[in-house]
Amino acid sequence: MTKLKGLLLTEGMHGMISQVEGLAKALDLDFIHEKIELNNFWKLFPPKVTPIQDFVFKNKINNNFDIIISCGRKSVIPSIYLKKKFRNKIMNIHIQEPKVALSNFDLVVVPEHDNLTGDNVLTSKGAVHHLTNDELDKNENYLKPKINSQKKIVTLIVGGPNKYYDYNNHEIEKIFLKIEKIFLKNNYQLIVIPSMRTPRHIIEKARNYFDENQIVIPNVNKNAYLSSLKISDHIIVTCDSTSMISEAAITGKPIYVAQMLEIKKNQRFKNFFNLFESLNIIKELNNSVENWTYTKLNETNKIANQIKEKIKQHDFS
Repeated sequence: MTKLKGLLLTEGMHGMISQVEGLAKALDLDFIHEKIELNNFWKLFPPKVTPIQDFVFKNKINNNFDIIISCGRKSVIPSIYLKKKFRNKIMNIHIQEPKVALSNFDLVVVPEHDNLTGDNVLTSKGAVHHLTNDELDKNENYLKPKINSQKKIVTLIVGGPNKYYDYNNHEIEKIFLKIEKIFLKNNYQLIVIPSMRTPRHIIEKARNYFDENQIVIPNVNKNAYLSSLKISDHIIVTCDSTSMISEAAITGKPIYVAQMLEIKKNQRFKNFFNLFESLNIIKELNNSVENWTYTKLNETNKIANQIKEKIKQHDFS
């Protein structure tokens, strides 16, 4: 059977790419990825007041496709435009709340903590993503040569500043101090994994703060990221990234969330933390090491199976 062709639309940010590619792979699509660029004037307007016209975006999309998977504000208008152009010949699926009428999409996939409902809404616990346990297994040995076999492993996954959380030096030093006291003084070795949003000075601060026996990955490195998730006994993720916390939850390992000073209140973050705490997936990074277990999350496959049923019912003619 010929694979369905997928068109993935994002702004090019890691979290968005992880979500659309993860879903496309779980659906077994033959896909291409298009990074959406809006024309300057339309960058200033939210989707709900933007015309559904191709002059809004710079991309010239000429590929054949059956299913659009979009994620992020900039991808909303191109997805709706293509749906109006091709109608039932395609399905369009949007990940995250689109901030426009849900009827513009065949399906909308959102985290449960967004509290969005509708006939075409599918909900996941946390974010869907591209990670699989097979990928973790394949990359297990990537960091092994650097590991002290006499120690347990803790990984710190670092996000970056956003409009909700302050990444000042004091906040970062508080996290480093907790890791030193709780883990390193209790026979753990540390791996620090940066993301695309991690400022360079924070990576340098980690290299200067921790001794040479700790592993600080200097650049974004997918192999190191996957390896660290596989070999760690405990995982710490900074509070600004619900997507990286969701990715870590595929491991079934204890996840600590390193909370930081809020710049701006966001109920969605609170709802997410409350949900993951109720599922026994996360605890706040405080002053002791605990061990706990939970059912590994595999929400991407769950959502993909629901979408496959919708695809069977869709008339692409």
